[in-house]
Amino acid sequence: MSKAATILVADDDNSIRVVLDQALSRAGYEVRTTSNAATLWNWVSSGEGDLVITDVVMPDENGLDLVPRILKIRPNLKIIVMSAQATIMTALKATERGAFEYLPKPFDINELISIVKRGLEAGKQGISANPNDHEDEEMPLIGRSAAMQDIFRTIARLMQTDLSVIINGESGTGKELVARALHDFGRRRNKPYVAINMAAIPRELIESELFGHEKGAFTGATNRSIGRFEQAQGGTLFLDEIGDMPPEAQTRLLRVLQEGEYTTVGGRTAIKTNVRIIAATHRDLKQLIRQGQFREDLFFRLNVAPIRIPPLRERTEDVPELVRHFLALAESEGLPWKSITPRAMDALKRHSWPGNVRELENMIKRLVALCSEDEIDTPAIEAELAETHGSVTIAEDAGLAQFVERHLHDYFKAHGEELPPAGLYNRILHEIERPLIQLSLEASKGNQLRAADLLGLNRNTLRKKIKELSIPVIRGGGK
Repeated sequence: MSKAATILVADDDNSIRVVLDQALSRAGYEVRTTSNAATLWNWVSSGEGDLVITDVVMPDENGLDLVPRILKIRPNLKIIVMSAQATIMTALKATERGAFEYLPKPFDINELISIVKRGLEAGKQGISANPNDHEDEEMPLIGRSAAMQDIFRTIARLMQTDLSVIINGESGTGKELVARALHDFGRRRNKPYVAINMAAIPRELIESELFGHEKGAFTGATNRSIGRFEQAQGGTLFLDEIGDMPPEAQTRLLRVLQEGEYTTVGGRTAIKTNVRIIAATHRDLKQLIRQGQFREDLFFRLNVAPIRIPPLRERTEDVPELVRHFLALAESEGLPWKSITPRAMDALKRHSWPGNVRELENMIKRLVALCSEDEIDTPAIEAELAETHGSVTIAEDAGLAQFVERHLHDYFKAHGEELPPAGLYNRILHEIERPLIQLSLEASKGNQLRAADLLGLNRNTLRKKIKELSIPVIRGGGK
């Protein structure tokens, strides 16, 4: 009979130690617990333990600082880092310093047991980490919700790879922040980061923008021009709104991914390229494939490591932390310090946020700049939302969503059908709003005043929605 693996646990919280001792013992492991880093170090340096679980904040040493010291003397020992400081920087530092896995507190015991099993197996195979520390830096990705913690851990796993990534999420959720994190904390951090938005460039110019062109390649090409691939050589190329890439450019991009080289528009000499591709979209690429608008083979080439960013309405528990961050950011930009009442914070958490984090940030900045009181209360927020989203108050907006969802739930249940997902009303509203505004702009040939009349909105409200939803402006139609 083989000897049970020994798990070393270090945490200054006695309740955490008791829970882990009981859970791991029931799972068949030998467990040793301590409240400090010094004892853990003594155990490890004397050759004890098959896996380590350590907290970050301990009375005598930071658990993150202990990780590379342990790995220096026992490189195959797997270390699981736990922390109540559930930020992206904690996840990144834990991974960079060589931790096998990072777990935010509170955590699921079954998930921890599963990670322990994987860690022990990886230790037997001799898989070692590759620590690569860097200076302490700020990172604007914020959220303690389970969904955001999963994203932080995914970024930590992917940042030291060159895998292609597709980031999917609604407008305003922070897709480019994720792309920047993958680059800024990855192995290509000292090389260029180049971004291009497919929806913001005329379709006939996208190939030239991406690959460059030779002099005389087309009318107006009076000089040779380098493309984004050449600018990003050795670094990262971020292709935003990849779902809007025209078919011809998709074909050329696929060839680059397959062969690692390209030719400029009008050129004949193949140019070798070495860039990491990160793409993003708010659209359903699988649906576009079914409609014949996106190449399936390109999708599979890009979608090696998908990341989905949830809309703010699915993680409203993050609203208070985001609000505090934006209040502090506004002060750092020279605006007066403001606070927000608990009642107003509850109101913000009830709002559906069709413009997501970008809408919340813009609102907080406007309130800080325009509110005469030192403390922002519910009336100021309701007035702001009424200007942005019409005359419906926060309470009415939330009440209508709850009313619709309750009756949808009852209808599906009565007919014995699968229940609709939570937040269905707000999802439907968001899915309708953007294409409806786009259709109105197309019908009015870009004239925003006429489009606002068609929609029954005032022009300022329409302009805010165009900005918040990142809707491309049709030029030449007037404002």
